[in-house]
Amino acid sequence: MKVINLGAQNSVLNKFMAEIRDEKIQKDRMRFRENIKRIGHIEAYEASKLLDYSPKTTTTPLAPCEMSTYDDDVVIATVFRAGLPLHEAFLDIFDEADNGFVSAYRYYTDKECTKIGVKIEYLATPNLTDKTLMLVDPMLATGDSIELAYKALCTKGIPKRIIIACVIASKQGVEHLKEIFPEDDTILICGAIDPILNEHKYIVPGLGDAGDLMYGEKV
Repeated sequence: MKVINLGAQNSVLNKFMAEIRDEKIQKDRMRFRENIKRIGHIEAYEASKLLDYSPKTTTTPLAPCEMSTYDDDVVIATVFRAGLPLHEAFLDIFDEADNGFVSAYRYYTDKECTKIGVKIEYLATPNLTDKTLMLVDPMLATGDSIELAYKALCTKGIPKRIIIACVIASKQGVEHLKEIFPEDDTILICGAIDPILNEHKYIVPGLGDAGDLMYGEKV
């Protein structure tokens, strides 16, 4: 798996990343969601560079014009609930894409809340055979949710290309995905790679619970 860490470069993306991490700015849910979308737009632009292109002719009011546009049949898939703003951002860019949705949630399997499991409850997707799958989810912590979401999606066909996009990844999550996707035809695009997971499997420094910051705390 090839990893593209956009945060390693100086760009406006780092401003949006700083704001979603800032505990004071995080109190504004709408701004938090909009910054996730801004980051998503940048990542979708980077993803567009990875597609296959060919020249095509369009007719303007004055003359024909040849433009090189992408040929991929794109499916954008996300994991409920935190993935929705990032999904919407990718759909803004790839506005003719088909869409897939996976309901996956993590839960603690011990009293100390240090071990987690992931459960898939819902899947809606088109056939993925020979498609370019863009699987987007803001936080890549252990990598288990992405792995199980991908396996669920692949029950409906095997894509020809996989692009995974997240806002913040952990080193552990990245290494886990490298084991799942050893070939270079899978690309991970992220805004930052943080060093550790804490005992509760949250990314550190990270930003907290992305879903809660977007939509409010759950019970």
